[in-house]
Amino acid sequence: MNRKETIGIMAIIKANYPMYYKDKSKQELQAVVNLWQDMFKDDDAGLVANAVKMFIASDNKGFPPVIGQIKNRLVQLTNPEQMTEQEAWNYVKKAVMRSGWHAEEEFEKLPPIIKKLVGSSTQLKEWALMETDNFDTVVGSNFMRSYKVKAKSETEYKALPSDIRDLLDGVSDKLMIEEWLND
Repeated sequence: MNRKETIGIMAIIKANYPMYYKDKSKQELQAVVNLWQDMFKDDDAGLVANAVKMFIASDNKGFPPVIGQIKNRLVQLTNPEQMTEQEAWNYVKKAVMRSGWHAEEEFEKLPPIIKKLVGSSTQLKEWALMETDNFDTVVGSNFMRSYKVKAKSETEYKALPSDIRDLLDGVSDKLMIEEWLND
């Protein structure tokens, strides 16, 4: 999103929340535009505008959105099919049912986020050997809790500007290399 597009989006927000912006100086308004432009520089202006409109349409408090609220709406717009924890658990249960003999094949079928949580085909095979009650209650509860946290974390990661994601990825890569060298 470029500066002109950012100003257009800020104009929409200002039009809907005129009282909030009425006493702001030109310098303060420029600072807001600069911040929004920096935070949304990698995002499509049309999607940001739609996210702002989604926010405005459901706002019943009368306060303008902060960047994080619009980033969350953007993630909703670009990932409308995100699974619930129950849907993710259903994938795992289905994979486990066939993992006595086909654990590797079933593991490869899982969506990436679920693969990260399960860890390996060996884990699927171990779960297949568990008592059903224990698997459904203990493992299911722990998995769904972990999935909810992981999904939230991935959503927050997707909302970050690309330069911050690159920085985090670089730190993560460096830590993995150092860990590998120390093993």
